[in-house]
Amino acid sequence: MTPDRWTLALEAGELSLPPGPVLALRAQGDGDYAALGEVTCVQGFAPDHDRLAARGLRVSPEIPEDQVFATALVQIVKARAGTMASIAEALMVLRPGGLLLVDGQKEEGIEAILKLLRGVFPIDGVMSKAHGKLIWLTRPEVLPEAVMAWIPEPIETEEGYVTVPGGFSADGPDRGSELLVALVPQLTGRVADLGAGWGYVAGEILSEQDGIESLDLIEADHAMLEAAAANIDDPRARFHWADVTRFAPEAKYDAIVSNPPFHHGRRADPALGRAFIAAASRMLAPKGRFFMVANRHLPYEDALKAGFGTGRLLGELEGYKIYEAAKPKR
Repeated sequence: MTPDRWTLALEAGELSLPPGPVLALRAQGDGDYAALGEVTCVQGFAPDHDRLAARGLRVSPEIPEDQVFATALVQIVKARAGTMASIAEALMVLRPGGLLLVDGQKEEGIEAILKLLRGVFPIDGVMSKAHGKLIWLTRPEVLPEAVMAWIPEPIETEEGYVTVPGGFSADGPDRGSELLVALVPQLTGRVADLGAGWGYVAGEILSEQDGIESLDLIEADHAMLEAAAANIDDPRARFHWADVTRFAPEAKYDAIVSNPPFHHGRRADPALGRAFIAAASRMLAPKGRFFMVANRHLPYEDALKAGFGTGRLLGELEGYKIYEAAKPKR
């Protein structure tokens, strides 16, 4: 496996780190941070967080309060707004004269990030390797005003929900979720929302249905789940920061709803949706029902047949399919 770019830059003598603690923001589960010394990893995506913790690394879903770092590494994400917000947050916890590292692949948009940084800061160095770049610069004594503009204001939808800037469906509920809410029938008992996001589907269903005993929102993105907890004050709602594919409920559910993710980075990945279908089959009671919305082109029919004994199409409109499945297979 090719070493990470920061390891190569350090070994080649192109990069040297100032003494002091190191922050790795949006740290990836398989990243090798040994060359950076004593590292505090920050990762709000539960699968990566859990992998880092299992490796014995110090990891948190948020930047520790009241701590200043000598070096900060930001690993970029596909949403430019999210990356720039992370860079701003890293700069604010770096001491003056500290070193900021920004790393990412070309397909993730590292070239555009480099251009934006060059418009604000002198760049100390750039290493190009393995279809990506590592950028580093020194934090000035006073941060430019432009940096504060990289931290977006919270967005409130017409329905009154607060979303996560730079996250999925940040401007409001996506059409697939709206169709799922419109077509899901009356539910009773224990219900779960797999991949609950900032809480639109769960919030709308709870506001419309009195027969639900409890509704578990299961979401891997820590910031999304925090937004959901702020958006929903119904006492029946319970919030779980967890990897859906590994989550083990206290008891089987009577119904599950889901608008599963289907992207890994910038690439469409139907395997994510198939994993959610398998998780729903595992979590449902024998008489439980699963309701899912998906883009029409995604090939989920075989996964639904593998996980459930019966199923039907509730609707197919506006580029989406809404499925109901029952009789989960063990």
